[in-house]
Amino acid sequence: MREFATFEERLSAWTTDAMTSVFGLEQGGVDLGVSPTNNDKFGDYQCNAAMVLSKQQKKAPRQIAQEFAEAATLPEFVEKIEIAGPGFINFFLSNEALARHIEAVENDPHLGTEQVGKGKTVIIDYSSPNVAKSMHIGHIRSTVIGNAIDRLYRFLGYNVIADNHLGDWGTQFGLMLVGYREFVDEKALAQAPVEELERIYVASYNKSQEDASWRELAKAELVKLQRGDAENRALWEKFIELSIGEFNTIYDRLGVKFDLYRGESFYNDRLPKIIEQLQAKGLATESDGALIVDLEEDKMPICIVRKSDGGYNYATTDLATVESRIEEFDPEYIIYVTDERQQLHFKQFFKISEKLGLKANLVHVWFGLMRLPEATFSTREGNVIKLAALLDEAESRALAMVKSSSPDMPEDQQKDLAKAIGIGAIKYTDLSQNPQSLVTFTWEKALNMQGNSAPYLQYAYARISSVYDKFHAQYPSVDLKACSINIEHEIERKLAIKLSRFPAAVRAATENHSPNIMAEYLYDLAQIYSSFYQNVPFLKAEEGVRESRIRLCRSTAATLKQALDLLGIETRERI
Repeated sequence: MREFATFEERLSAWTTDAMTSVFGLEQGGVDLGVSPTNNDKFGDYQCNAAMVLSKQQKKAPRQIAQEFAEAATLPEFVEKIEIAGPGFINFFLSNEALARHIEAVENDPHLGTEQVGKGKTVIIDYSSPNVAKSMHIGHIRSTVIGNAIDRLYRFLGYNVIADNHLGDWGTQFGLMLVGYREFVDEKALAQAPVEELERIYVASYNKSQEDASWRELAKAELVKLQRGDAENRALWEKFIELSIGEFNTIYDRLGVKFDLYRGESFYNDRLPKIIEQLQAKGLATESDGALIVDLEEDKMPICIVRKSDGGYNYATTDLATVESRIEEFDPEYIIYVTDERQQLHFKQFFKISEKLGLKANLVHVWFGLMRLPEATFSTREGNVIKLAALLDEAESRALAMVKSSSPDMPEDQQKDLAKAIGIGAIKYTDLSQNPQSLVTFTWEKALNMQGNSAPYLQYAYARISSVYDKFHAQYPSVDLKACSINIEHEIERKLAIKLSRFPAAVRAATENHSPNIMAEYLYDLAQIYSSFYQNVPFLKAEEGVRESRIRLCRSTAATLKQALDLLGIETRERI
């Protein structure tokens, strides 16, 4: 058993061994583990093995549970077991074991979380804006959810490669090239590069709708780019460089970092080979001049892999991308984070990848759209909100809150705190909901100091920091490491149980690609701590009890800080 094995791991191992011994079972025949209870009246962990074994043992589940309870010698960390209902076996951990566990993981950088990903690589493909277009609110969910999944995998010890698969190729660049030469305002380009590039594209596109010769000129410039024309390639590279520079200002504000920026163009040379492989395996057939893969037997529409004009579709590029990633990185998983509208595309290309024999575990994490209360954000409807503007608004509203609550705080500190609160509020509003749900964003909910929000959790952390500082000021010579944690009060026990379940929350959030599981854990922990804070004395408690409770405070603060960091949300010692 590993150094910081969780109670669930230890108890599952013990119940499996004990059940096998008591009933003479074959090793590994059935799952005899435990799971956390939802109601502490029924203990801390529950085992339903009696129901699983009933048919095999030809006995009623409750009889099996009773025989087990009478025959088994409890491990030292279990205080008692009880039989409930038709035969559930409920386990109550000992307070002593809980206290020692909290002490043991207190200084572990992973708070007792097993490094299950050691030696394994995961590629996470997220955000993926288009070159020469401003990031808008539609990019927030892919960026924030993707980054949380990225952080969770890293925390479990995986070698994570965060890849920003930019939209940097296609017919729009022919329009960009001719438009740049005709319409560019160098001063505007220097001040707001992507905004100017976007304006150029719109102007060029509009002209192409009115002027057939302009369309032909754009096509010709695109062909020159595709053939490697030095001048066009230099301009195209400039568009990418300017775009990434501006994207990075957004990512810096969000605390998001990528290991790779590989756009669609990176895989262009592989596309003909992918087509050859599809044809060689009999997967691609011609239809009206295009090449298609028929997925009717897989209950999906046909997938075009090469258009009638010789151009390639997204599916072909994505197949080439998978092949390249396997060759270079040999990943355990390749995870894509995109909105729900791309579900069919990923189902098709995953199936073709499988038929092509590309050995990769491909995962599509899709999410619902984000709405304002009155409408979906939409470019076509003309009400798109740029991501930079959303972040500005968040920081502005948070700054007003900070100035109101802490008028005497230095201005630079107010701005720093407003940034942490404002950006955190946007992230948590997204991450606290199931990724597949539609999110209706409101400032009232995002910045609510009382409800399930980032400001509430950030404040909970700051309040604990304040308690610790007050203790240190009153008792500067006390070495807390030399003081034991003693769990006697019911609320102390609840808090210790919740702290001990942090690793399980991390694993569940990661395995399900659902950061909201981490958010739920955070909110529950903060609420239990709030009850702890309100119902028992801290600094006025007697010696020994006082130090024990401060250590529980400190463990709670460390867990809150780490869990918020896994969601990409910053904390401050003072709010």
